[in-house]
Amino acid sequence: MRAGLISLGSTSSKWVAEAMEKYFDEVDMIQLKNIEVRLGKGAGVFYEGEPLQHYDCLYVKGSFRYAQLLRSIASMLEGKVPYMPLSSSSFTIAHNKLLTHLALQQKNIPMPKTYIPSTIEAAKEKVLKEVNYPIVMKFPEGTQGKGVMFADSFSSASSLLDALGALNQPFIIQEYIETGGKDIRALVVGGKVVAAMRRVAKTDEKRANIHAGGTGESVDLDRISRKLALDSAEALGTEVCGVDILDGPLGPVVIEANISPGLQGLSKVSTANLPDEIARFMFEKTQGILGVKKKEESSTVMKDLGLEEKEGQGIITNLDFRGERILLPKLITDMTLFSDRGEYMIKAKKGKLEIEEFKI
Repeated sequence: MRAGLISLGSTSSKWVAEAMEKYFDEVDMIQLKNIEVRLGKGAGVFYEGEPLQHYDCLYVKGSFRYAQLLRSIASMLEGKVPYMPLSSSSFTIAHNKLLTHLALQQKNIPMPKTYIPSTIEAAKEKVLKEVNYPIVMKFPEGTQGKGVMFADSFSSASSLLDALGALNQPFIIQEYIETGGKDIRALVVGGKVVAAMRRVAKTDEKRANIHAGGTGESVDLDRISRKLALDSAEALGTEVCGVDILDGPLGPVVIEANISPGLQGLSKVSTANLPDEIARFMFEKTQGILGVKKKEESSTVMKDLGLEEKEGQGIITNLDFRGERILLPKLITDMTLFSDRGEYMIKAKKGKLEIEEFKI
């Protein structure tokens, strides 16, 4: 199988590409800046002036500054490349904070109270007089905590709005949730939270982003926070995604998502090999997609021979104990379709363990 990774060449991207080489027969690193998309006659995706080669798996990622190009690439290749972990729509949605919040709202995912005023004047006359201070003001686009401002009074918020008006900058207003300068970054890969860390802002800084000087520590997410992360990734149409969560007084809320998450900070505190988690998932997903036709053909042959696959078959295996947890073999989770989203009834006695999905 052949795979490609289109990116700006960040350290995280290089790590993932190196990990992909352990699984795929061939892996190409493709520089995003050297790609162009042509529409109309002769339409296609071109790399260094030549049509982009065919890949069985293509991981497309990059900065919010390239959101339109990223979406164009993915749109042109959807249906032609067997597997891409990010949908075309995710590039313009997840790279825009307003569109992200709208997508989360459609799925009823908890978030801080957010205001989208029609004009600066309307914001001053209505929103700024109703909110509780401090408040957060954000540019719709930006990463690593850039474009996020804080106002602790009507006058400071009004001054910020005047500055934004002079710069002709769009903005959103959001309630400030006090967490002691802490937030949580969860990394979702293929419908599972593979790692999470609590980020702590440096002194005199409200942003907990690692790029803003914050520090991180590994954390085990509770069931609610894990579900929020998984639901957020699904709402944005991505299978590889970083989700930022605040543990507010009324429960956890999602404040942001990143479909091109940096791995350096999280890798320092996590015991998981994050590039390998991403690479292995993409390989298995691609392998599964390419194997569907072969499996269908095999099933047809078995039926012609009067044979059928049997369910409930057992396997002999060792158990992988991780602290207070037991990891099930992938073959078992594939057969049962168990996932992080479900709730399960566990019955145990000496020498025997039964697990079944719990349904209300």
